Amino acid sequence: MPPVRSSGVLLHRRTDDGVEVLLGHMGGPFWAKKDDGAWSIPKGEHDPDEDAEAAARREFGEEMGSPAPVELHPLGEVKGRKLLAVWAGEGDVDADAITSNTFEIEWPPRSGRMLSFPEIDRAAWFDLDTARSKIVKAQLPFLDRLAAHLAEA
Repeated sequence: MPPVRSSGVLLHRRTDDGVEVLLGHMGGPFWAKKDDGAWSIPKGEHDPDEDAEAAARREFGEEMGSPAPVELHPLGEVKGRKLLAVWAGEGDVDADAITSNTFEIEWPPRSGRMLSFPEIDRAAWFDLDTARSKIVKAQLPFLDRLAAHLAEA
């Protein structure tokens, strides 16, 4: 069986203090009281036959409420529970103004009650060192790849 595919966009901006990346805090009750290791690149699952970059752009728009940058640079893939492909794009959005799509789960478990939660409950800009402690561990390679790409540019 082919792996579940997921794609996302790692938005970055340059400041006087260096590079910052935009990460989203994962929504829902499981992540509500977690901080370190609970932030993610805006991303989402897609069908294997869907263009991965197009899916990354769509998912960024759905989770951040604004379009992805026009120019994107591929940062490759990482295989974990899913096969995740990420593109880097330079741009700026107001992290406090994001609007995310939602998902439904039964909460509390076995209660029979379905509740709706945002996929991303908040977003923030982090310098690369801070982002390394905030991001889910499986996505760490993308921060290193972004840093290498920006050093080459």
